[in-house]
Amino acid sequence: MKIDVLTLFPEMFAGPLDVSIIKRARSTGLLDLRVHNLRDYTHDRHRTVDDKPFGGGPGMVLKPEPIFEAVERLAGDKTLVILTTPAGRTFDQSVARELAQREHLLLICGSYEGVDERVLEALVDDELSVGDYVLTNGGMPAMLIIDAVTRLLPGALGDDESARDESFSRGLLEYPQYTRPAEFRGMKVPEVLLSGHHAEIEKWREEQAKRRTADRRPDLLKHETKSGVIE
Repeated sequence: MKIDVLTLFPEMFAGPLDVSIIKRARSTGLLDLRVHNLRDYTHDRHRTVDDKPFGGGPGMVLKPEPIFEAVERLAGDKTLVILTTPAGRTFDQSVARELAQREHLLLICGSYEGVDERVLEALVDDELSVGDYVLTNGGMPAMLIIDAVTRLLPGALGDDESARDESFSRGLLEYPQYTRPAEFRGMKVPEVLLSGHHAEIEKWREEQAKRRTADRRPDLLKHETKSGVIE
């Protein structure tokens, strides 16, 4: 997969995207990730990327010219152009799975009061938000999207079963996990996990995942079907 990021703050991406799973995916060729400075697509001496909004109001708005030039230079026929913005649809695991099927993502990091509406009208295929809160710019949301999508690329985790068994992978929070010792300060590992009966273990894990989800995130259960399977 190829991912291009268009941002005003490329230095933000240096640390988080150079470690752990993302670093390994990049080094093995699973992920071709490139971060671009929006100012590199300006042509005035001040490298201007923003201006005051027509009609007045506080803050600044990202200008259309550098964004159009960057997207037209970086995008191809198979590119999905995404804007990170509070106005977008909520990014979740199902959206991450959608994006993991694409060949090329181009993430435009929103900043200031947003982007000129003509960018949305002519260039953007999707708008994504990572939650109902305000961040300084769209860089961190872009990193979250990159991380979640990269984990779903075949071979990124080493064991593809890991991605299928994580929280939200089946619409549920993950079941409780235990490791050695079997007893610690009077707290014991559930007997079923020590039994070696795989069918019983799977049944217990499914029950625990549903119970934890009902307690902590009941909103995730609203799409449960009559068969008990979460869609």
